[in-house]
Amino acid sequence: MPKVSPKLEGLLYFLPLLAAVLFLFLYPLLYSVYISMTDMSLLHFYSYKFVGLLNYVLAIKLHYISTLLINTVIWTVGSLVPMMALGFALALILNQRDLKGKSFFYAILILPWAFPGFISLLVWQGMWVYPYGFMNRYLLPLLHLPPINSLSSVPGAWAELIITNLWLSFPYYMTVFYSGLQSIPTELYELADVDGAGALTKFLKITVPSLRKTIAFVAITSFVFTWNNFYPIYVLTGGGPGISTETYIVYAYQQAFAYNNYAMAAALSIISTLITIVLAIVVMKYTGVLEGIT
Repeated sequence: MPKVSPKLEGLLYFLPLLAAVLFLFLYPLLYSVYISMTDMSLLHFYSYKFVGLLNYVLAIKLHYISTLLINTVIWTVGSLVPMMALGFALALILNQRDLKGKSFFYAILILPWAFPGFISLLVWQGMWVYPYGFMNRYLLPLLHLPPINSLSSVPGAWAELIITNLWLSFPYYMTVFYSGLQSIPTELYELADVDGAGALTKFLKITVPSLRKTIAFVAITSFVFTWNNFYPIYVLTGGGPGISTETYIVYAYQQAFAYNNYAMAAALSIISTLITIVLAIVVMKYTGVLEGIT
């Protein structure tokens, strides 16, 4: 058997990873870029031709593209802020040393994560039915809140979407933040107690700085995921009433699977990817979260 140099042997170990990256990431990306420059649709599925940047020009000239982008920002920020806040608050409660039944409460709170997402969305769709769903008939009147009809009310539709997404997602944030809190050495809090620090001081001087990397990681990855997450909108409101809750990704999905315009859907997806990358760079540059990760 011929002897292989250590350098070549190292490259051979690297080949499986390179093949996985090429097959799972680069090929789909480059193929999307390719078909976005054609007229591929159900009508031209086998006989499509190259049209250059025409689909990108048409996508940018959509007269309601600004509405789609504003809806996407409302959906992303409106979901992300309460999800992170609720997850962080529950993690702080679970991290209390003298909390009795901690394992029981943790198991109950993590249950939404155990249900299949699509089934949960169908259940929530039934709960939001106006006026006989559980939310409108029992819970909202109990909280002295008006009923929500997402078929005719834009604020109601957004409330329905964000509350449902909050229920679906908070266990992830709670689990990640709870794990981060568990990694903070208790000696830091004991030294703070010796110095007479209060609860707020310990939270601001010990807890938040210790969780900076965790918060940065969760914020960036969740921003990208929520920006591209269209299932709750597609199942609950379908983008309505009108297009008042339709996001950029929902519109791209409809172009592909409702109108069979695959080239336009690919162009919209590439534009969305570029927007996400630009926003992520801006966020990392001006908030310093990259320092928290590195």
